[in-house]
Amino acid sequence: MTPKQNNLVLLHVTVFIFGFTAILGKLIETPADRLVLWRMAIAAASLAVFAYATGQIKKSLLTNAGKYSVVGLIIAAHWITFFHAVKVGNVSVTLACMSASALFTSVIEPVVFKRRIHPGEVGLGLVVIGGIVLIFSFETQYALGITFALISAFLASLFNVLNGKFIKGDNPIRISLTEMIAGTVGVAIWLALTGNDFAGLADMPPADWFWIAVLGTVCTAFAFVASVKVMEVLTPFTVSLTINLEPVYGIVLAFFIFGESERMTGGFYGGAAVLLGALFTDAYMKSRTARKIRRAEAKTGT
Repeated sequence: MTPKQNNLVLLHVTVFIFGFTAILGKLIETPADRLVLWRMAIAAASLAVFAYATGQIKKSLLTNAGKYSVVGLIIAAHWITFFHAVKVGNVSVTLACMSASALFTSVIEPVVFKRRIHPGEVGLGLVVIGGIVLIFSFETQYALGITFALISAFLASLFNVLNGKFIKGDNPIRISLTEMIAGTVGVAIWLALTGNDFAGLADMPPADWFWIAVLGTVCTAFAFVASVKVMEVLTPFTVSLTINLEPVYGIVLAFFIFGESERMTGGFYGGAAVLLGALFTDAYMKSRTARKIRRAEAKTGT
């Protein structure tokens, strides 16, 4: 296969792994906050080994550590609410509602990057709201899971936009390593302040240790490095379009693994289709805009 084909396969494997994350959240019995503590700790250790073994970190981790640490805490909160949504709701509802991150991004990104809000993004945001309302009207028994999933989607949008700004001036692996370390420390402090045993070694089922190790290494550290690698060859449009398949992979996997507990009403699948349609439309619109900008720059010689 050509390098492009190899990277396309790697990208789909990575997105499949992202979709599998929600499955692990349901398989792991450990509470969401303790689960995230160990996920971030293992991911930090894995990224540190990879980064220093390959010499990809040149600057001290203390450089810009303050702002990266804040984002690390946001990521921790995002994962805690995400896994809690899976536990109090189910995988399908959580993944479908995470599509609302497109709506939140359309509002947050213009503020962070100081640009105007595009009418098309507002229109897609309204479509997303319609999809969520449709899901909620048919799946009222998952109201709490939907609420936590929407909070998680907002936090995901926030840290993705902030990282999009940071990555323009720094190594993405160094940024992520600092964020994972900060998130680990933050969750440990949270558990200590709330009177929980942050380690919980005696309480965690043996199977949880295996799945958490998979979550921290394969679904976090490896998936991150792979998603960065494919961007060296594939276009942003191909990457963003393929990443939008994450809910599809996750919902299909959940149905085959958990069976009837993941069987939803027709209204849910209609709402999910609306959300996914909005995501793919957004990716297409952004690709067209990027092509127009490149053509304009080529004509002016910039």
